[in-house]
Amino acid sequence: MRIRSLEKGDLADVIAWARAEHFAPGQGDVAIYRHTDRQGLWVGCLSERPIGCIAGVRYNAEYGFIGMFLVQPEHRGQGFGRQLWQRALQHLEGLNCIGIEAAPDRIDDYASWGFAPASPTQRWQRISDGNIPPAASPEGLRLLEGSAIPDRAVQAYDAQREISPRPHFLADWLHHPAGTVLALIGPDGSCHGFGRIRPCLLHRGEGWRIGPLLADTPALAAQLVNVLMARHAGVVLIDAPAANPAAGGLLLQLGFAVVAETLRMYRGSLPAVPLGDVYGLACLELG
Repeated sequence: MRIRSLEKGDLADVIAWARAEHFAPGQGDVAIYRHTDRQGLWVGCLSERPIGCIAGVRYNAEYGFIGMFLVQPEHRGQGFGRQLWQRALQHLEGLNCIGIEAAPDRIDDYASWGFAPASPTQRWQRISDGNIPPAASPEGLRLLEGSAIPDRAVQAYDAQREISPRPHFLADWLHHPAGTVLALIGPDGSCHGFGRIRPCLLHRGEGWRIGPLLADTPALAAQLVNVLMARHAGVVLIDAPAANPAAGGLLLQLGFAVVAETLRMYRGSLPAVPLGDVYGLACLELG
């Protein structure tokens, strides 16, 4: 197998593989992954035909994440996945911390490479009819959308609540034309919560994914979810970290149910960042 950098022409294949594995890739997601670290996405080829892929993205000099790890079913069990895995680890060598989202049947395998369990991540689902009455903005806060949102305020808010600042990724993510971005902004211009909903490809059909979803309180998170769902009918997915104990209870109240679970694992020194304000992850594929 020859491993090479992922090219624009590979996107359709990678998205189709992710869809077949129930990843529910969002519109434009893989292109953003590629832009986040152009040296950190690869495909494995047999006779020049792609048969697998992996991402090993460096967010900065301290932190990276492995995701989009896929090999077509007919080529599994032949060592091709291991070659892709080693390429990603090689690219991330020297970082203080590397993260990965592990399916239940891969936990022991990743543990053998030095990855330790951190906390579960649960995928929640609800069928929205799009008729949720929008709530009034909390006193003293404005609900802003799209280009009206102050980028610096959102970037600063995110940087204090995520394992690693991710300005380039977040800028691409929040300014992508697909879907809707909302933020709660105070009188002084500070951010008190924000979220994005985007179209995604389900295993069968299409739906919506909400993420990231960050807020000061469960009530503010609920408002963001309700306004986002009020505009987008259909299947809605949110990937919530169990490290925020309030997230599960809130999503139950909002009519969501758990449909899948993975395990966040890390190798190295994990930064001590509380996730109490994180109700939905931007994407499992890049952490």
